[in-house]
Amino acid sequence: MMNVPADRVANDHFDCIVIGSGFGSAFFLHEMLLRNPGRILLLEWGQHVPHAWQVEHQANTPIPDTSTYSSNSSKPWNFTIGLGGGTNCWFAQTPRLHPNDFRMKSLYGVGTDWPIGYDDLEDAYCRAEDIMSISGDEDMAQVMPRSRPFPQPPHRMSQPDRIMKAAQPHQHFTMPTGRARQATGTRNACCASLRCRYCPADAKFTANNGLMHVFEAPEVSVVTGAEVRHLGHAGNTVSLVTYRAGGQEYTATADLFVLGANAIQSPAILQRSGLGEGLVGLGLHESHGASFEVFLDGVDNFDGSTITTGLNFGLYDGAHRSDYGAALVYFENRWSHGMRIEPGRMRQTLPIVIVTEELLDDRNRVVLDENDNAFVEYVGLSDYAARGMSEARRKLPDLLSPLPVQEIFDRGIRGTESHLQGTLRMGNDPASSVVDAGMVHHRLRNLVVVGTSTFPTCSCANPSLTAAALSVRAAGLLI
Repeated sequence: MMNVPADRVANDHFDCIVIGSGFGSAFFLHEMLLRNPGRILLLEWGQHVPHAWQVEHQANTPIPDTSTYSSNSSKPWNFTIGLGGGTNCWFAQTPRLHPNDFRMKSLYGVGTDWPIGYDDLEDAYCRAEDIMSISGDEDMAQVMPRSRPFPQPPHRMSQPDRIMKAAQPHQHFTMPTGRARQATGTRNACCASLRCRYCPADAKFTANNGLMHVFEAPEVSVVTGAEVRHLGHAGNTVSLVTYRAGGQEYTATADLFVLGANAIQSPAILQRSGLGEGLVGLGLHESHGASFEVFLDGVDNFDGSTITTGLNFGLYDGAHRSDYGAALVYFENRWSHGMRIEPGRMRQTLPIVIVTEELLDDRNRVVLDENDNAFVEYVGLSDYAARGMSEARRKLPDLLSPLPVQEIFDRGIRGTESHLQGTLRMGNDPASSVVDAGMVHHRLRNLVVVGTSTFPTCSCANPSLTAAALSVRAAGLLI
């Protein structure tokens, strides 16, 4: 039931209360509904913003994300306050994490190991890819083994991609993506209009075209405009939630609670609830990105079928990760830096994005301000990530040697990758983590934490697919 008035469910008891509705919460809820979950209450701070409204207003939500927290830094942390959360605003890039991303401490002596490995998550990866009808390149199994084929065929590569793939078939692949290559029952095929944030063709997987059956299920009561403030608890059990809606404060009780606000708001909720002990709120992070432009001599670009066509792993894994971060190289099929002005050379340019992994720093954290609202303290980028970018920049000419490169331009550091992570990291030891391998809070055993806030390390791969897969796995283990 969508948009249930807050007072209708006030003081009611549910089998489960879900906080937030982004990738973590939505995919957990999706799997719950397959398993006779009982009555569910979903509390979402934002509103339901349909696709047509987003395209018309060129916005994912009327609520600015910066209005929900303050910070000592100008660094942006992009997210969407609205039903579906990050499913509204993502560009739908869906690489899996590299198998060695889960073993950073064991293999390279930096960071930490995840409490699960790639193999533990592989089936859930497939399940999440099926739900989103991911388009992908089967050759990627050389790097990330898979037990099932991608649901959709790969997008068309650009000419530079095809040259790179012919020369480096073991490391250059078509970008896996939730932008449909072929139309589905609810999504059109990608039109390569390069306006993915507000996809005009509705080809990109979102809550509006892929998850509304979850939110509209008869077992689910959705209250929008509901800002969760506190979790009531006693001993090792959460008992109730307190939330604001329409200027009033309400409570509801449940047997199971799922916390999936985001990596800023989820720890703030726990801190307001007197549950801020240990590592709660610490280690806010995201990967580090920079833009480049490559002038080509005689090879045209921009003939691919989607906005980002290629993904190169040549700078990703290896012994260097003991000293500096892995890097992913994204080949762009869009005019990121304007047109090349020489006669006959307009398409002979290749925009590239390089993204490097980051190490967690507990000084980058979420605390509460004087009004008990989220406050982000950010001290800056790690030397590990900066060295990773410096080395990737140095090695880029060699990586691109199959192409007729005329000149490479450094177009600068990107302000954000829009992938806030950490603050409620997962692990086996309660002294160094907040939730266990099943995403259950170490002490509060009826509290599940979902979403990218649980990531204990920062891969350079886009995290949304992994967040969805973790929720698929957690729901299967718990219910």
